[in-house]
Amino acid sequence: MILKEEELRMIYGGAITGTFINAIIKGVNSFLDLGRSIGTAIRRIGAGSICPL
Repeated sequence: MILKEEELRMIYGGAITGTFINAIIKGVNSFLDLGRSIGTAIRRIGAGSICPL
């Protein structure tokens, strides 16, 4: 099947794929994990319950 130039110009796409959604979800989860780690560190420092190195 050979498309004419007018038909080629009418093609559009860019559907959201499962891979794209998984990448976004992993990014959000990483961001939440980072927030939890920082929050835990701040809480432990505030409570004075950190182990000396």
